[in-house]
Amino acid sequence: MDKIKDKITEGGMVPVFNHKDEQVAYRVVKACYDVGLRVFEWTNRGAEAAGMFKLAKKFIDQNCPGMVLGVGSIFDGDGVRSFHEMGASFIVSPIIDPDMARVCKDLNILWIPGCGTVTEIFMAQKSGAEIVKIFPGDAVGGPAFVKAVLGPMPWSLIMPTGGVSPQNENLRAWFKAGVCCVGMGSQLFTAERISNPDPENLILEIRKTLNIIQECRISQK
Repeated sequence: MDKIKDKITEGGMVPVFNHKDEQVAYRVVKACYDVGLRVFEWTNRGAEAAGMFKLAKKFIDQNCPGMVLGVGSIFDGDGVRSFHEMGASFIVSPIIDPDMARVCKDLNILWIPGCGTVTEIFMAQKSGAEIVKIFPGDAVGGPAFVKAVLGPMPWSLIMPTGGVSPQNENLRAWFKAGVCCVGMGSQLFTAERISNPDPENLILEIRKTLNIIQECRISQK
């Protein structure tokens, strides 16, 4: 579990994605892998999500050695069990749920719950969350909220999702505030980029985003 946490924080970004077309899914996963990312979050949204998760897991196992696949948009312990059986290496949720926390602890699987207040962050940490997800990041206060939380709780590992974009100014604000990484989905994986059978532009945009994140981290040292 610690190794997965390290992969998430070291990478600086967790790709958040879901698509019903398996070729699009493979293209996005491989593009992320080719630029050096070793974590991927598949969101559990839509009737096809579970089936596509299985296909993505098989693709990663065969083509992306060292990459771990997690699942997002999980709301209860049953969802944790189901996707753990399918091979999920970490669980992400927009909420805190005691049953979900217990199941993740029993299965020894990394749990990243969604929080919107200092109290929720503290309760999530008490329940075993080593990384907390600020969601929706822009709506709960953005980078200013993260900075305020880290004042009295400097040990917190915070990953915002929602309100994160690949623009330089946006990423600099989040990392200057002290986030350990960011979750990014539709702002990076636009319909135009993912629909193009040639992944060159998609790879370029992901690489540019990771370069900005690296520069942000260097400037904070």
